[in-house]
Amino acid sequence: MVRRRKQARSLFEVLLPDSDKLWPNWLKRIDTLLEDEAVIETVASALEERWPKSRTRGREGTPAEVVLRMLILKHLHDWSFDELEQEVRANLVYRAFTRIGLDAVPDAKTILKIAKALGPEVSTDLHQRVVDVAKRAGVTHGRRFRIDTTVVETNVHYPTDSTLLQDGVRVLTRAMQRARVAGGSSAGRVRNRLRRVSRLGLAISLQARTPKTRDAMIQSYRRLMATTRAVLRDAATMIRRTGQQLRTATGAPAQILRDARQQVQPMRPLVARVLAQTRARLFGGDTHAPDKVLSVFEPHTEAIRKGKIATPTEFGKLVTIQEAEHQIVTAFEVHAERPPDVTLWAPALDRHRQIFARAPDLAAGDKGFSSAANERAAQDRGVRRVVLPARGRKTPARQTHERQRWFRRGQRWRTGCEGRISVLKRRHGLRRCRYHGPHGMHRWVGLGVIADNLINMATYLDRRRAA
Repeated sequence: MVRRRKQARSLFEVLLPDSDKLWPNWLKRIDTLLEDEAVIETVASALEERWPKSRTRGREGTPAEVVLRMLILKHLHDWSFDELEQEVRANLVYRAFTRIGLDAVPDAKTILKIAKALGPEVSTDLHQRVVDVAKRAGVTHGRRFRIDTTVVETNVHYPTDSTLLQDGVRVLTRAMQRARVAGGSSAGRVRNRLRRVSRLGLAISLQARTPKTRDAMIQSYRRLMATTRAVLRDAATMIRRTGQQLRTATGAPAQILRDARQQVQPMRPLVARVLAQTRARLFGGDTHAPDKVLSVFEPHTEAIRKGKIATPTEFGKLVTIQEAEHQIVTAFEVHAERPPDVTLWAPALDRHRQIFARAPDLAAGDKGFSSAANERAAQDRGVRRVVLPARGRKTPARQTHERQRWFRRGQRWRTGCEGRISVLKRRHGLRRCRYHGPHGMHRWVGLGVIADNLINMATYLDRRRAA
């Protein structure tokens, strides 16, 4: 059964009536901002969808307010779930902030499972509720608009064809071994080829260092691919046998067989795609295979080049960040496939108008968003000052236009978006997503943006109060 809040006053509040003196000012302000009923209701509604009768049946679960505050606290400090559990258990202020008091702190695995209920729609809705709180508090009015994109890496190692084949063989072999143990003697024998695959992978990594050993490398790849195909044939046999065994299996063995089957079924086509792209690259010279697999664990990963010297190629998803004044991120979007930056300008302006019911006075972006069509689109939507530096060679009239004081000031303000992205990556962990899958990526970005907004709102309100 889903609860919104803890009903009774905790003994913690009775024993420590002056505990508010221990709180940092910014955390105290965030605590007040999170009292909004609409924010809590968003999380509660998501928890009620976990099971068909979560609204009315079952034992009482962790209150929605506690779940929300623990997840916010986690992303405020970029902790793991284990670190979150340890810090809340040991800190009186964090116990009060999360509304746990003297009760038992939810287990790290419990919060992890509950967090998975917050899908992309919930993360977006929760972020919008926080932006609404910022609007009501007078933190932002939508007078300014700036936009930029960045790459949030998925939690993968550097992808090479040999390591991807090794990953696939390892996952399939271990799943088949678990199914064989659960199925007993009727499950048949599973050949373990992990040692051979590991040795071939090591040989390929050594042979790939110099062109002189390219022929030997190709031969090692041939053997590795042949071994992988043999494992795929074993996996097909295992799926057929487990389907027969599940007709009579019961209890724990049946669950193990189902889990192994569910792991092997989606993995087989991924490994087959890795085999195809390896064959195309080695024997056909095609390095741009469509739908290239860059990780068998995070298959939605893309290779993205943004022209950086230190990291010319990043592996993850492209994220759009748009801001208003006072460093409030008003919208974000995790793109399924990387779009050209120039196509993101008009939809972002439309979102801004939808959020604030007005066009910004100033809209700024870098050269990636610049085009004559985008400038006209902004002006047609009521933007008075459009700061989009032109690409390529500029006419004298364009140079004069971009040398105006308001244009140069708008460019300086736009560069703050780079700093905001840097803070999101360093302080809130958006450098690399540690949640799994596309929904996990959206939840990771959303909670990181929400945490950053809350800090900026608290800082601004404290500064305004002191003025």
